Amino acid sequence: MTAALERVQKRGFGSRMGFGAAPALLVVDFIRAFTAPDHRLGSDVSAEIEQTNRLLSTVRAAGAPVYFSTVEYDDPAREAGVWIHKIAGLADLVTGSEAVALDSRLDRSGADRILRKRFASCFFGTLLADDLRRSGIDTVIIAGCTTSGCVRATAVDACQHGFRTIVARDAVADRLLDAHEQSLTDIALKYGDVLMVDEIASHLGALSRQGQRRA
Repeated sequence: MTAALERVQKRGFGSRMGFGAAPALLVVDFIRAFTAPDHRLGSDVSAEIEQTNRLLSTVRAAGAPVYFSTVEYDDPAREAGVWIHKIAGLADLVTGSEAVALDSRLDRSGADRILRKRFASCFFGTLLADDLRRSGIDTVIIAGCTTSGCVRATAVDACQHGFRTIVARDAVADRLLDAHEQSLTDIALKYGDVLMVDEIASHLGALSRQGQRRA
């Protein structure tokens, strides 16, 4: 820990937010365009997908819902707005193309929900917050990519919408290690808890056992 980070924490940043009673898992943008290293938007996220599949197993055992998000456009030049001027590869994210398909390595279930978005945050321009509230969800667990982009934007918005926010450190990925680490530090200081999958799975396992005892 750097002296500057320690000084900030002593001022009250980075307290634990903790889990609520009703979590959901949100897997952000593990689509082919981002998970295929040879794609201009992609990188190697094999290890993070493996950890995400561990989360998927424990989340389902706890009876919690799962959301997968994808970024896609019928007409990227028109629908991506000024964002496409920053990231030329957004032009590849055409609805129905292989680029926007969820990675086949993900352990998906027919009950999982698919969220289609156009911008970074899973909450921006979507009905996700309303859907989570209708389902009684109070905690959003986040996996996916990229840490400094859509994951960070989603974590910030989850906090702003009043959800306890948990980011799975070893189940999120970025093209740049420095950006990945800085974003996790930023989230942990201000917007949510950054925890390893083992710790999240342990909590979800306890939640599952509580539900079995009540049943």
